[in-house]
Amino acid sequence: MANEKTREKRKVVLASGTFDLLHLGHVRYLEEAKKAGGPNAKLIVIVARDATVEKRRGTKPIMSENQRRALVGSLKVVDEAILGYEDFDIEKVIEKINPNIIALGYDRSDIAQSVKRYVEENKLNIEIVKISKFSEDELDSSSKIKQKIIEYFKR
Repeated sequence: MANEKTREKRKVVLASGTFDLLHLGHVRYLEEAKKAGGPNAKLIVIVARDATVEKRRGTKPIMSENQRRALVGSLKVVDEAILGYEDFDIEKVIEKINPNIIALGYDRSDIAQSVKRYVEENKLNIEIVKISKFSEDELDSSSKIKQKIIEYFKR
């Protein structure tokens, strides 16, 4: 009986991203996302498909979608990591996962508007939280890591 009550109260938190060249900023984002769900929260992470990344950014990720999903899924804080849809569709993701909370990174303003609009239009009881950026670090983004590698090999 106690186990059923715990399961009922367990909030599902949805987070998403590309996670190309996994770094500490990604880990901190996912840790904070899970914390947003409170004790016993379940964190489900959608990892962007290669085709989606190429379409949105104009370049393919360095690591394949399966490698990125496996790395994210191996993190202690993540309960489940799944690949997104080829045709990125936030509505389908929300319907499939049915989260209590959607955690968005500080740099996801593009998606924030469409998520908020969908939740409001459909009168869904989903909390949207924006995860703040962590302390500025030399290598706190995948693009900074790529740039550092380029600079290193130019020597």
